Amino acid sequence: MNLKEKIREVPNWPIKGVNFKDITTLMEDPETFQYVVDVLASPFLKRKVDKIVGIDARGFLFAAPVAYKLKAGLAIVRKPGKLPYKTIQKKYTLEYASNIIQMHKDTVLPNEKILLIDDLIATGGTAIATCDLIEKLGGKIIGISFVVDLPFLGGSEKLKKRKYSVRSLVSYNSE
Repeated sequence: MNLKEKIREVPNWPIKGVNFKDITTLMEDPETFQYVVDVLASPFLKRKVDKIVGIDARGFLFAAPVAYKLKAGLAIVRKPGKLPYKTIQKKYTLEYASNIIQMHKDTVLPNEKILLIDDLIATGGTAIATCDLIEKLGGKIIGISFVVDLPFLGGSEKLKKRKYSVRSLVSYNSE
């Protein structure tokens, strides 16, 4: 399936010079959405996965159905002020901003096998910060999956240099 045909590109959003990859159009088509969930889950169907970690907010849209398919728990990473219990946090840098993410302190248990899922990898700041939080809680990252990779921004390569197994379904080699 050609996923690029299903992803809308929005020029100069959220800032001038960024060509935003809008995955909402991919999810609107039931066949394409089911295909993406199936492909994200397929390498892990015969592996033990304790939890899927989804990143706020578009990562939730893929992490939840993959967790269901793999019969795994779902843990979420959010922006500050969105989680009601005790949290740990990490500051990180994006391609055009910086931010903080948080997880509940008890959402990942020591030695749990974790699959991290997000919609897109760009510079890797959010994903690396999330990996740091998961590992701080004692989780073992067995895979990181994205729908879209922007390899020209270097994020997936940074994750691979840290020895993570990284997969994506579609790549764009430029804005």
